[in-house]
Order: sequence, then structure tokens, then C-alpha cells
Amino acid sequence: MLVLAHGAMAGEAKTILAFGDSLTAGHGLDPADSYTVLLEKKLKAQGIDAKVVNAGVSGDTTSGGRERFDWTLDGLSAPPDLVILELGANDALRGVSPDLTRNNLDWMLGQLKKRGIPVLFAGMMAPPNMGQEFEAKFNAIYPALAKKYNVAFYPFFLDGVAANPALNQADGIHPNAKGEQIVVDRITPYVVRALGLAGPATKP
Repeated sequence: MLVLAHGAMAGEAKTILAFGDSLTAGHGLDPADSYTVLLEKKLKAQGIDAKVVNAGVSGDTTSGGRERFDWTLDGLSAPPDLVILELGANDALRGVSPDLTRNNLDWMLGQLKKRGIPVLFAGMMAPPNMGQEFEAKFNAIYPALAKKYNVAFYPFFLDGVAANPALNQADGIHPNAKGEQIVVDRITPYVVRALGLAGPATKP
């Protein structure tokens, strides 16, 4: 159970920028079942006045995200209270060099630090068919960068959903409506903590 800090339920509206790929965009889902819509709804149900801005682009790699990163932030009317950074799945699926993936994510986290914007960094894991060496290098990127920048870290965005046919669409990659709800239920405590509104995040 989350115990919100004093004043968290007051009228201080929060803006959360969800920056990512198709997992953020809500690929293949009715908009009402998408991650960002469900996250905003869940936060409001907990008394947190939050607007979640969907900045997900289907098919985006970390390179694509890096190219649009600054102008996405600059296009907001004010700096967000939190950025949820979720990128890298397409890099892994396409066999992009983990070094390039790491450099791009490092740059984006560095930009957020320069701007003084809090971040919740969502980890990703490489599919096992990419080989052990690739998998090891890729999977190590996220915890290492989270430590380097001392940011809030959610180890695996698809925790509890990945590789479960009952929770994914026919492509086996993107969560279905039921899977999306699990994604939101599991990440929400981390979002609340990253906003500075609760104690240590734990899975529900």
C-alpha cells in the first residue's frame, strides 16, 4: 500500500512525459487501454493530479529517440515533473550494437540531468535468441546507467508480461489490454516514488 506524502493529494498538478517506443505509444491497442492513459487513470485514483503525455513513437530506436529528444522537451509548455524514459527494445530486436544503445541512453540521461528534470529509467532486456554475449552486454546497460546518474530505476518495463502469450498480442512482443494493465500496476509505485510522493517502491 502506498502512503502519500503530506500535500501529495493537494491540487499540485504533475506533468509526466512518457518518452519511448511502441510500448509507450500503445501499439495495437485501443487508446483507452494504452499504458499512458491507464497510468494517468491509476495515479488519479490514488489522488495524484497527473497528466501523462504520450511521447511514444512506434519503431523508435534509441538513435531515433535521441534525434527527437530535445525538441520534444522544448515543445512542452513547461518542463515536466518527471520523464519516464523507455527505449531500447527495438535496438535489441534489430541487433544494434549495445555500445551505440548505451551511448544514446547515456546522452539522454545526461540531457535530463542538465535540465534538472527527474527521471524514471525503465530497463529493457534482450531477447535470448540474440546470443549470450549480446544479451549480457545489452542487459548490463540499464542498471549501470541508472547507477551512473543516480536516477529512479524500474529494472524491466515488461516485468510480469514478457513471454506470456495470454498477456501479449499476436506478435508476442506488445502487451494486450490485460498485459498493459499489469505493466501499469507494477510500474505505478515507482512512478509515485519518482515524483517524490511516497516511500520505497514495491511491487503490488
